[in-house]
Amino acid sequence: MKKYSLSKYSLVLGLSAILSLGACSSDFTELDPKGNTSYENYWKSEQDAVEAANSLYHMMMQDEMFGRGFFWYINASDDMVTGRLNATADNIKNFNMNGDENYVNGIYQNAYKVIRRANDIITKVPGMNISESVKNRVLGEAYFMRGFFYFWLAHTYGDNDRNGGVPIITEANMSQPAGSYKRPASVVENYDHIVKDLTKAAELLPLFTQYSSDNYGRAHKDAALAYITKTYLYWAQYDKSKYNEVVKYADAVTNSGSGRALVNTGNPAKDYRELHSYKNNWKSEYIWSVNSGIEGGSILPGCMLENKGWGAYNGWGYYTPTEGLYQEFEKDDARRKVTLLVFGDELTYFGKTKRYSSENSLSGLQFNKYMYEYSTEDALGKFINTNGDKPTTTYNVPLMRYAEVLLMKAEAQIMLGQNGDEALNKVRVRAGLAPKAGATMADLKHERRVELAGEFANRHFDLVRWGDAKETYSKPLYGRIHKDRSNPDSPYTVSEVWKARNFDASYMHVWPIPNRAVQSSGIKQNVGW
Repeated sequence: MKKYSLSKYSLVLGLSAILSLGACSSDFTELDPKGNTSYENYWKSEQDAVEAANSLYHMMMQDEMFGRGFFWYINASDDMVTGRLNATADNIKNFNMNGDENYVNGIYQNAYKVIRRANDIITKVPGMNISESVKNRVLGEAYFMRGFFYFWLAHTYGDNDRNGGVPIITEANMSQPAGSYKRPASVVENYDHIVKDLTKAAELLPLFTQYSSDNYGRAHKDAALAYITKTYLYWAQYDKSKYNEVVKYADAVTNSGSGRALVNTGNPAKDYRELHSYKNNWKSEYIWSVNSGIEGGSILPGCMLENKGWGAYNGWGYYTPTEGLYQEFEKDDARRKVTLLVFGDELTYFGKTKRYSSENSLSGLQFNKYMYEYSTEDALGKFINTNGDKPTTTYNVPLMRYAEVLLMKAEAQIMLGQNGDEALNKVRVRAGLAPKAGATMADLKHERRVELAGEFANRHFDLVRWGDAKETYSKPLYGRIHKDRSNPDSPYTVSEVWKARNFDASYMHVWPIPNRAVQSSGIKQNVGW
């Protein structure tokens, strides 16, 4: 499933005469009539099943999803600030939301559209007269994508407290009248359902290494196992026994037979630099990503690029790192230069060597992880989109790397009173650092922060689930204010660039459900918002 194929097949959903999968109204529970001729006549051929599976991936590339949608929530963390003036973004980061913010307004319902498509597949494909291998794969993709999107919905909007989980809509109840769906009493019910979906997916899907290159980008067994691992990690904040399952499923990823491993040739700087580039899109470390290209994919690289791209490209200038993140790195950590740019750092940009400076960055720093594709003179149209209003690149933006699987295992072991050194130190040694002995949760939190900085691993929710958000957000965020922002050698002062925030853990541990979803579906809004 190459990048261009993904876009092509997703267009099927826009043709109501062919397929009514994605034709929901703004209310995710309002379904097309089951007697619709196009719907009933669609599910005949193997191609129909494959196209239906392809439709599951369309929302992955949407700006409001894994372009920058979910990232506005991650932007609330202490690792970054909104790099330019933007009232909507500022309100989200400051937890001053009303549920009508357009940057995140489509997330909830878009996720349920994918869930609806998955439900259709799970309903229709078992009875189709097609090859068993295609049938199993398509069903596996449906179970994975349903579980994957419920995973994001559950921890973003659900809890084990006053709010409960998010509505569980499956093939069994998807035809109920609009407005009849209720929120489960606890997000734990969502996590249980997610694990069941992902377990089915793991049973049905092949390993990534069993796919031909034209099917790269499809769900596979390791992705399902990795998200079972992360679901149990999030579940463990309510039930510590689930840490045992984290260890079990992290090991299942390692031992799946697909050869999962860190990119590590013994050259930390080179390894980590090329790790964050198109060169490693399909290598051993990348478990699940946003399948991206010069047309279609995640716009996150362009969102993080210098605003206006130093006159060469339309960078957007959002999500700029903080001085606190810079200081978190140990002196000899090879990841720091790959992760961050500070004034004077050398980079190659459209074939020319330049030293970093910024007249725009609020913090005086920039994320460097997503810059590799901008390096060559012929990058435009070869590695990056010619349209700066859709700044995608050939780098598949990571959602789950094997390094995170190792760190999840280490965290679970430490929380169980076991020794998590082996898994944690694999990540440290790859970065050129000395191994830890008797690693603590403080060590784990540090390692997770620096290894996964600026990624969808979700630093903000880490702070929430660890109970660290209130204290962390009560402190201002700092950046580097340079005397001459056009001069890479300009002296600077470390100054406050974002005020301390009053994080009320009684309700800010979840985000408000977009009001339009609340109004159309009849579910209750999260308390306090």
